[in-house]
Amino acid sequence: MRRAPSTARAPVAATLAGALGLAGLLSLAACDRRPPPPSPEVVAEIEGQEVPYREFEVYVESALGGAGDSLGSDVLSQLFDQFLEERLLALLAVDRGLLPEDAGDNRNLRRLAVDALLAEAELAEGEVAAGEVEDWYAAHPERFERPPRVRLRQILTEDRETAEAALADIRAGADFAVVARRLSDEEGGTGGEDGGSGAGFVGGSLGELSREDLPPAFADVILELEPGDVSGVVEAEYGFHLFQVTEKLPAETVPLAMARDEIERELLQRRADRLLSELAEEARRRYDVSVWERNLPFNYRGIYRAEAV
Repeated sequence: MRRAPSTARAPVAATLAGALGLAGLLSLAACDRRPPPPSPEVVAEIEGQEVPYREFEVYVESALGGAGDSLGSDVLSQLFDQFLEERLLALLAVDRGLLPEDAGDNRNLRRLAVDALLAEAELAEGEVAAGEVEDWYAAHPERFERPPRVRLRQILTEDRETAEAALADIRAGADFAVVARRLSDEEGGTGGEDGGSGAGFVGGSLGELSREDLPPAFADVILELEPGDVSGVVEAEYGFHLFQVTEKLPAETVPLAMARDEIERELLQRRADRLLSELAEEARRRYDVSVWERNLPFNYRGIYRAEAV
């Protein structure tokens, strides 16, 4: 008589397979799990060197001129990325022999590191060529169009009586800038060729302004003035104005010769931004960075978070 096939081993095989699968998953999880940071104060490691949170706080205070308590997580994440990249760039500068080995531990030296790396990269690229300037000028004509403008002077007083008295003096023949300077001196301002500023008013030149530059409430009054004309007293929420137009300038296109310096500065800044981005990318590939997100007091969403690496 033939024996029926035994099924007793099937559960054992299934249990063994399940156990092996679970062990594999646990093994993978163990490999993927990073060791905990040495202490709660450590928020990152760069090439095995611990970075305490206090150093980032000092960085923020230096960059913003105060603590970043009111900043959101997105802004703090960007600042934290910049903080880490500054340290990475310092390491890169040290490895290239541009700075001493302790550069990464000193904020001033880290800033010098960035400058040194950029100077080296810019030297390799050479100066901005004349052809680059001309090409930029031709490709961006809107950048060099100037609308009609006025050269403007202003006196701002705290009360109407002072403004009316100043207007009376000007209409009697006093120079606008002299009146502005006198008012400023009376209130302890510094004065100047075109008037100065004091506690209750500001007098003097405001430079060249187009309609788009002027407050809408004042634009029509100012643009109706002819050179040398002085407005009546114009009331605003924060005081009483007098305006004088000294010159009207027509719409124009700035010629290449006058725009050349501005274009060169623009091109050099764009080059510096590109080179800095390339250097930061090289440093990120070259050095190991770990961020301990659990030790950061904000919701870190920067480029060094574990799931982004």
